[in-house]
Amino acid sequence: MASRKVSSLLARSFISSSPSLLSLRGMNRGVQRYSNFAAALENTITPPVKVEHTQLLINGRFVDAASGKTFPTLDPRNGEVIAQVAEGDAEDVNRAVAAARKAFDEGPWPRMTAYERSRILFRFADLIEKHNDEIAALETWDCGKPFEQSAKIEVPMLARVFRYYAGWADKIHGMTVPADGPHHVQTLHEPIGVAGQIIPWNFPLLMLSWKLGPALACGNTLVLKTAEQTPLSALLVGRLLHEAGLPEGVVNIVSGFGTTAGAAIASHMDIDKVAFTGSTDVGKIILELASKSNLKAVTLELGGKSPFIVCEDADVDQAVELAHFALFFNQGQCCCAGSRTFVHERVYDEFVEKAKARAANRAVGDPFKSGIEQGPQVDSEQFKKILKYIKHGVEAGATLQTGGDRLGSKGYYIQPTVFSDVKDDMLIATDEIFGPVQTILKFKDLDEVIARANNSRYGLASGVFTQNLDTANRLMRALRVGTVWINCFDVLDATIPFGGYKMSGIGREKGLYSLSNYLQVKAVVTALKNPAWL
Repeated sequence: MASRKVSSLLARSFISSSPSLLSLRGMNRGVQRYSNFAAALENTITPPVKVEHTQLLINGRFVDAASGKTFPTLDPRNGEVIAQVAEGDAEDVNRAVAAARKAFDEGPWPRMTAYERSRILFRFADLIEKHNDEIAALETWDCGKPFEQSAKIEVPMLARVFRYYAGWADKIHGMTVPADGPHHVQTLHEPIGVAGQIIPWNFPLLMLSWKLGPALACGNTLVLKTAEQTPLSALLVGRLLHEAGLPEGVVNIVSGFGTTAGAAIASHMDIDKVAFTGSTDVGKIILELASKSNLKAVTLELGGKSPFIVCEDADVDQAVELAHFALFFNQGQCCCAGSRTFVHERVYDEFVEKAKARAANRAVGDPFKSGIEQGPQVDSEQFKKILKYIKHGVEAGATLQTGGDRLGSKGYYIQPTVFSDVKDDMLIATDEIFGPVQTILKFKDLDEVIARANNSRYGLASGVFTQNLDTANRLMRALRVGTVWINCFDVLDATIPFGGYKMSGIGREKGLYSLSNYLQVKAVVTALKNPAWL
């Protein structure tokens, strides 16, 4: 993987002549489809990895929670316990913050040269590649995504993101600014201090990289809380960080629950900045806790209900495939999923029939089995929530084209589901379902679809499928979202900023823009006597 181009690891495109690494069309040959695959779900494959780390990582050491409590992390394929994991709470957050504060105020990390910091991050990326399959197996076991996706896409992207920020470490600098008078003015870009970071369960490692990468490159120290559903892979990655030479206390990892450990991070008086990825409702709580404590800086990457717009000039077969990927990738558990599929009335009926067939042909099963496109949902809560939304859709009068029920009797598998005749005010068209449920809506013209696409409290991303350059240009400017993908979707390169408008968040992650989340700007003004020039 090291020699491959990684810029489109999470991408699907029908314009580029080079195929994406995520070409699912060739992944599912010979695999039974969901309609006759339920029986095979009863026998799960033994994961090719052992769980080695279940404690908290504080000050460079794995330690038990102060309370001694643990909680189970479950296998979403069958609901069985994978391991008991240390349950961190406010006291453990205090220990982690103390370690991070000491590492920032007294330790070598912010004081070593930026080049030395970059070398550690580059070594870490090498270790990620060395342990690729082990990391990927933990990720799949804990959250249910296909192993091929974890091993061939997400873990290589993890290494790519850290290499990207390793390259930035020694290129962060201030400016010399002219002043209206005899003064020398310069700006310093300084690390913000101790950052608290809270990551979600749908892409545990990628979200870890989006947060740790820029923060570490800027010289900060960190307290990271993992999602209670998926704590395992981050602990292994934390060990590798220290193997790469990271000083003690720079990165501390606390597993636990949002109401205890997460709230303690957001409200902590000695944390200088908090970054959160998750639901909009929880994001509001994070913002409130930050404001009521020490007014710490906040970055939020929140929910979405992204429109995917299929224009009248579309090649329907290609549009169906791209819209399918935009929604169903990662079991539909993507904040930027194309979860409102707007299709022009001229091609609507043909699109619906082909979307139905594509969903019915999706390979669902044990994520460790080769060729599987869709594994189980992450846990019983998410599983029940999705089924509830499907029921809402049927009761509201949308046409259930395919799917609509659980698959098998064990685990959290859901049939790929497609609704047509969806109206804008239905819950399945307004709420973030976060599951394998495609909603297809009909539109007549661009004015109409622009107004309807923007009529959402969210503004994270969108997709546009058209062959007309004028149409593409109009839509890219009219849509009130943070990302517009044209004839592609989920292109999530390390260099591309990601974040949303409206209630989809505050700030941007990835790319150059993310560095500003972890820097303070200081102006230094020095009086000049008899300057030769100004």
